[in-house]
Amino acid sequence: MKEKTFEELMEELDKIVKELENGDADLETSIEKYTTAMKLLKTCGDKLNKAQESVNKILNDNGQIEDFQIEDNQ
Repeated sequence: MKEKTFEELMEELDKIVKELENGDADLETSIEKYTTAMKLLKTCGDKLNKAQESVNKILNDNGQIEDFQIEDNQ
């Protein structure tokens, strides 16, 4: 099974939030949707953290990948 993209996860999360805001679901269904939304939120956060780690890497002069750091010259 193909892993969902960040955008697909956000769409699913948005749909659940709208369903919960509608207020038509019974308590058990609302709790299930809330639980699913929290899992989606965690997955989205994990994907963002992974992307940030990738973006914060830079190729140095020796062809090695290292953490990108901005030098503070104050």
